[in-house]
Amino acid sequence: MIKQITTFVLMIFVLIGSEAEGKGKGKSKSSSSKSRSHSRQNNKDNNESINNKETAVISTQFGDIVLEFFDDIAPKHVESFKLHAKNGYYNGTTFHRVIPGFMIQGGDPLTKSEDRSRHGTGGNAAKFFGIGAESNESTWDLPAEFSPTPHVRGILSMARSQNPDSGGSQFFICVADAPFLNNKYTVFGKVVSGLDVVDQIVNAPRDPRDNPNDRIEMKVRLNAAVKSASSNQSGGGTFGFILLVLIIAAIVYYRVIYKKAG
Repeated sequence: MIKQITTFVLMIFVLIGSEAEGKGKGKSKSSSSKSRSHSRQNNKDNNESINNKETAVISTQFGDIVLEFFDDIAPKHVESFKLHAKNGYYNGTTFHRVIPGFMIQGGDPLTKSEDRSRHGTGGNAAKFFGIGAESNESTWDLPAEFSPTPHVRGILSMARSQNPDSGGSQFFICVADAPFLNNKYTVFGKVVSGLDVVDQIVNAPRDPRDNPNDRIEMKVRLNAAVKSASSNQSGGGTFGFILLVLIIAAIVYYRVIYKKAG
């Protein structure tokens, strides 16, 4: 009986030792590939960012553009954009203004029309934020939420007229750094995936008003935040479960043998 119980105990210690050795090898391997891990850090950060925050996906014929929001610095702009995305406001609208070396602009509901002369002249906030007539949603605008966040490549910002508090539904994505826009337009997000799609859109053939010759329509949807445990945590949980099962099995086995012996 003692010999059999000892065998179970030894099995448990062997498993513990194997786990520790595996972790040690993992650390050694990680150290030897430190430079490669460092080079992939930006991608890792983007993936974690996408997993932990609600994102928006703009689908076009060129592919998808994934946006992350800056709720902390422009909560009203983010809320309005999300509401428009949820109710389908942006679906069927186009990128009606593309300027290489600068930005792409879209989000005007009037671009659903074939009348190109009206493209870029419409749009309103998704709800009443204190600007415009509350009874007339076509007059709803967004109050400025300027911040020190710079207009760099990939930034999502809100278009407006000369009035700082005139943002509606039209937005633009910078394809290059645009410091002359800093503290003059409201930054409310950034592209975390699909800048190659943005580059294709900005280089589309366009008319004298910078409106693409062929319609570049969009569909916008929201993706809920997804938090996932790391592989190390998952592995640790599996090992702990196996260890617990073995300990319980050893106790049960001991009690059965003990009773028979008694």
